Amino acid sequence: MTGSGKTEVYLQLIRATLEAGKQALVLIPEINLGPQTLARFERRFNARIALLHSAVNDRERLDAWLAARDGEADIIIGTRSALFTPMQRPGLIIIDEEHDASYKQQEGLRYHARDLALVRARQENVPILLGSATPHWKACTMPRADATSCCAWNGAPAAPSRRASCAWT
Repeated sequence: MTGSGKTEVYLQLIRATLEAGKQALVLIPEINLGPQTLARFERRFNARIALLHSAVNDRERLDAWLAARDGEADIIIGTRSALFTPMQRPGLIIIDEEHDASYKQQEGLRYHARDLALVRARQENVPILLGSATPHWKACTMPRADATSCCAWNGAPAAPSRRASCAWT
């Protein structure tokens, strides 16, 4: 996460999500961002946090997946495949650096995590924040009027709404 102020927006939205008794899913573009993101969230929240990516060993990944599924993890942080992690109490999806090419799976089952996150948010009726200091133009043209989204302007989070909007911070 870069220093553009996005992280503070994320943290405030996650706080509101946790206060509502819901879980938050935060997708990060690269494995190497996992430890710093985890550390920052641990400093800010007294919450159960699960970290999911391919560098985590199989047992730790299974434990994190089960904790998310069973509602024992309040915040789930992971790379693109973490999008497929079930949550018992879904409340928010955040895609950090949504413009990053690493969200696009090129081998095997091909998908773009940003696009599937929009679908998942709509299906679960939860807000989604596509965060970027340099947003991809598709981020503002893809959501439909019935999509649930969050909006943030100048580093101040707005309440989740039922209208499609972009999030620049």
